[in-house]
Amino acid sequence: MKILLIEDDSLIAEPLVKALSDQNYVVEVATDGQVGWSLLESFTYDLVLLDVVLPKLDGINLCRKLRSQGNQTPILLLTAQNASTNKVAGLDAGADDYVHKPFNLQELLARIRALLRRGGAALPPLLKWRNLELDPSTCEVTCNGEMVRLTPKEYGLLELFLRNPHRIFSTGALIDHIWSFEETPSEDTIRSHIKGLRQKLKTAGILGDPIETVYGIGYRLRSAQEKHKEGKEQRNKEAKDEDNSEPTIATQTTAGMSSIWNEVKETVAHRIATVERAVALLLQNKLNPELWQQAEQEIHKLAGSLGMFGADQGSRLAQEIEPLFQKGRSLSHHEMQHLSKLVAALRQELQQLDAEYLTNEQQTVTSVSEPIDQRPWLLIVSSNSTLTAPLQEACSSWGLRVQVIANPVTAREQISGTHPNVVLLDFAAAASANNLMLLSELSACTPPVPTVVLTEEDKLIDRVKIARLGGRWLQQPVTAPQVLEAVNQALQNARLRQARVLVVDDDAQVLVALQRLLIPWGLHVSVLDNPLLFLEVLEANPPDLLILDIEMPHISGIELCQVVRNDSRWSDLPILFLTAHTDAETMHQVFAVGADDYVSKPIVGPELVTRILNRLERTHFLKSLAEIDALTGIANRRKSTTAFTQLLQWCDQCQQSFCLALLELADLKNINQQYGHAVGDEVLARFGELLRRSFCNEDVVGRWGGTEFVVGMPGMTKTDGIQRILDFQQSWEQFKFEVDGASLQVSLNMKVVQYPQDGADLQLLYQAARSSLNEAKNVTRSEENPK
Repeated sequence: MKILLIEDDSLIAEPLVKALSDQNYVVEVATDGQVGWSLLESFTYDLVLLDVVLPKLDGINLCRKLRSQGNQTPILLLTAQNASTNKVAGLDAGADDYVHKPFNLQELLARIRALLRRGGAALPPLLKWRNLELDPSTCEVTCNGEMVRLTPKEYGLLELFLRNPHRIFSTGALIDHIWSFEETPSEDTIRSHIKGLRQKLKTAGILGDPIETVYGIGYRLRSAQEKHKEGKEQRNKEAKDEDNSEPTIATQTTAGMSSIWNEVKETVAHRIATVERAVALLLQNKLNPELWQQAEQEIHKLAGSLGMFGADQGSRLAQEIEPLFQKGRSLSHHEMQHLSKLVAALRQELQQLDAEYLTNEQQTVTSVSEPIDQRPWLLIVSSNSTLTAPLQEACSSWGLRVQVIANPVTAREQISGTHPNVVLLDFAAAASANNLMLLSELSACTPPVPTVVLTEEDKLIDRVKIARLGGRWLQQPVTAPQVLEAVNQALQNARLRQARVLVVDDDAQVLVALQRLLIPWGLHVSVLDNPLLFLEVLEANPPDLLILDIEMPHISGIELCQVVRNDSRWSDLPILFLTAHTDAETMHQVFAVGADDYVSKPIVGPELVTRILNRLERTHFLKSLAEIDALTGIANRRKSTTAFTQLLQWCDQCQQSFCLALLELADLKNINQQYGHAVGDEVLARFGELLRRSFCNEDVVGRWGGTEFVVGMPGMTKTDGIQRILDFQQSWEQFKFEVDGASLQVSLNMKVVQYPQDGADLQLLYQAARSSLNEAKNVTRSEENPK
């Protein structure tokens, strides 16, 4: 637990820091009120020890200031003033308790423990988890009544998890709570402390692992009521525990492994049989080079693939066997006997794994429900009716179905069954712990639910908190269209546009497993087990991300990576390697040839999914910068031209009609000159917003020039296209722009042409539309200015 001591007297501060540190508290010291206030604005503390008489900012005013900001951190006043009026002033200012100087140290520690319990939702003095107990008053941890020796940091981590049983802590949050500002550790240090704590608790005989890793987010206390099994059964436990905790990436990616195992278990058995046959012949000195090499290949594949199915022990056995089959190695009689025992243990591991999957399959119950309304579902969590009312009115025109829930606790219950497509979370109404917990659970869904967070203040620490929990920040005041624009952007970013992934690996078992693992995440997965066909497959089906195994027959993954990087068409293609070798030389080779990332075998499903999604999201963002017009949010000329060409080819093949509309905003140049470019930019932004709302995904919309926009509508005749554009024009005429107290309306010129009657290709269609539009403008000018 982390305590901030604000005390200017070093004779009091120094022994108090030592006493608190001996009790495994992390203590930071501020010597005046202003420094204390700055620390409280920047960091999170579990308790504040506050002197009343301080330089720059006294304790009473600091307390009032803290409470006025909504900070509910427990405050214990230290005062040498014994008058009842001073006690009343301190408590009225928001303090939770006080002690007089000179104070009794044991009494002070007891009051601190009491306040920490109160701040932790009235937790009992003795913190328990199954057969584990932690006594904050004595700083002792026992398991089955026996003392467990922990380091101060290990003790602090365990106490933090036990006091906050439902909270997910990122590594950054753990650093904030357990380490002082001067000793900020790396994430590797955090993981080392977590690992050490787990190991000590396991050695002490704890029933299960109390610390659950939430992949991509952090750590939390596992439910004490959760069903658990020892050894491998614990690794393959059901995705939901008895208290219906939210699914994480880890549980979701294991959900389909049972069916995959049924498809590949015969292949695994065949590979082990090959190794067994080789060992039997080896013991008789009859093993030929061909079978030796085959056994080496099979055990290498087993080492890289068994871990995907929860057989960590099987993977470790295969890794231990693999060096014994290295080419040219001569084994002693003792090594042969050891090899025979390892292979027998591997066979037994396979039998146990098969039995476990059979048991899990029998216990699995699947239920499927289809939503009636297929529009994206926006869940608004806010008690502010002034905010929610206009949003509810506007959502239908944005193609969204909306639900408003005032209470984040109710919202958490709502998402436990079905997940919304996007969430708007109002922190401005109340940035409570329940809101933060809801945000954590939304980011832990599979796939994560995109969340836009509304806040009133623009503080870096708030932005960091929201970003850590996976939210997108939006500061008030904002209009309903601005909020829905941010919601729409979050939805677009969440859709990976059916990203294509190509996996090249000579192990068919790995290819099947990766397909079943990645397809539920909206990815289109192509697989290739023969690297000699790589170029043909790459050109026929260009991927958005490439996954390569390193060791393959004929051509290695490193050589394929070099081929890709030396071709200008594929030089920007993200490449991720799968490798069973993590030595420095292999890693140097992988990154030297241009790899973006790697995943070690045995493959951990959640890690691979997280790395792929992060890489695709980053690539999509960089690509959008080059293809999307920043002002209007629609495709630029280059991007839309490619889409138009593909659409025309499709219309030819399917014998479908196609219409092209040329739209032009009138007098935008005059608006820029008369009112300024800011007004002109607002007109363009609103026009782009309306285009995105009015035309569906099958249409192509692009900005081809300053005021020139082009819309492609497949499957429509010219009559239908004209009517659709007239409807759009009617919607645009409802927009009014307020400038210097006057209302400004921007007119729209338009022309619709049809393929192939008005043009046999895109350029001819555009020329026909441009020519007709120019003629219409000339006629209008002639009528307005007759000679």
